[in-house]
Amino acid sequence: MDFDHHLTELSASSPCIPSGEDFHFYYKFREFRRPIEEIAKRTQSMLDRIGSAESIWGRGSAFPGDVDDAYEWLVNANEDVLELVDELVDELRRVKKEKGEECENGFEAKPKVPFHIPTIRKPQFVYDIVVNNANHLPFEHVLLEKSDDGQKFIHPLEKLSVLDFVDKENLENLVPVKPCPIECTPFKLVEEVKGLKELAAKLSSVNEFAVDLEHNQYRSFQGLTCLMQISTRTEDFVIDTLKVRNHVGPYLREVFKDPTKKKVFHGADRDIVWLQRDFGIYVCNMFDTGQASRVLKLERYSLQYLLQHFCGVTANKEYAVLNFWNYRLLPVYQNADWRLRPLPDVMLRYGREDTHYLLYIYDLMRIKLFTLSKESEGSDNPLLE
Repeated sequence: MDFDHHLTELSASSPCIPSGEDFHFYYKFREFRRPIEEIAKRTQSMLDRIGSAESIWGRGSAFPGDVDDAYEWLVNANEDVLELVDELVDELRRVKKEKGEECENGFEAKPKVPFHIPTIRKPQFVYDIVVNNANHLPFEHVLLEKSDDGQKFIHPLEKLSVLDFVDKENLENLVPVKPCPIECTPFKLVEEVKGLKELAAKLSSVNEFAVDLEHNQYRSFQGLTCLMQISTRTEDFVIDTLKVRNHVGPYLREVFKDPTKKKVFHGADRDIVWLQRDFGIYVCNMFDTGQASRVLKLERYSLQYLLQHFCGVTANKEYAVLNFWNYRLLPVYQNADWRLRPLPDVMLRYGREDTHYLLYIYDLMRIKLFTLSKESEGSDNPLLE
């Protein structure tokens, strides 16, 4: 069978496969297990062929066996494919334009928010942002304290113990605080130092807040953090981190490293790196709903799923589609060009949705994790994983 046939067959099979506990139940039966193992084998073979296609990548890249490495491999491969497609589309349009021909309807109209806007000036020039693109030296944590002998930097977490992050409140009596509809919630777009100062004062008076970042790295060596979204129990904030980049760290550094305040993220792996690199912000006392969804063994781990599962909210996710593939390729707003200024209302709403409901999801997940820890006494506390 050829590659296209395998791909079509596997895509058609995937929606029929049970998930979660149902999968583990059916997997005990040979009649179910054998075709699943065959699908896994063929999928592995197909991914190995994709990785070894030097004509596409210009290099060989075998599909790894480790699950975490495999996920990262797929993400990187997907990004490479999308960049290649984008370059080919640009080249097609250029050739058509030179020939005076109209582009045929091979692609749907561009989404309202383009993936990349080549006419936008580099933020480094517009906002006088100094970027260190040195690649031969390790990242220096210049804003951290040094040890007494001056030999190493000390992360704020090193001065704390696990007990500092144990929930002090009685979770058995916890009542989740459901947020108001996003349309009824006060919202502030922070574009000046004054607004940043006011936000820092508000965050110093709350016990927890939700955080997310929007980052642009397309055709950029290291990328730039373009937006920071923060939600408290009663308000939403979006910080234009391009306009106030040099002031974000000085005003928000203390509240982020304060161990008495819970910072709620979803999938914080890269956010933590960007906060340290761009603003010198170090996070103490964090709850990651993405990691919690794995501990709870939910059906899916995406924020889109959590919004629907816990809040009954359909996230503002649109997709750019290639007609001739008939596959959804790009979540338009997640992969939008966040350098765009002024930001359209639809992009601001997308940014708000990423944090507006997180504290409520955090409440519900804490209750589930607490229940799970009571059911499995003697094991590690899932609230501390």
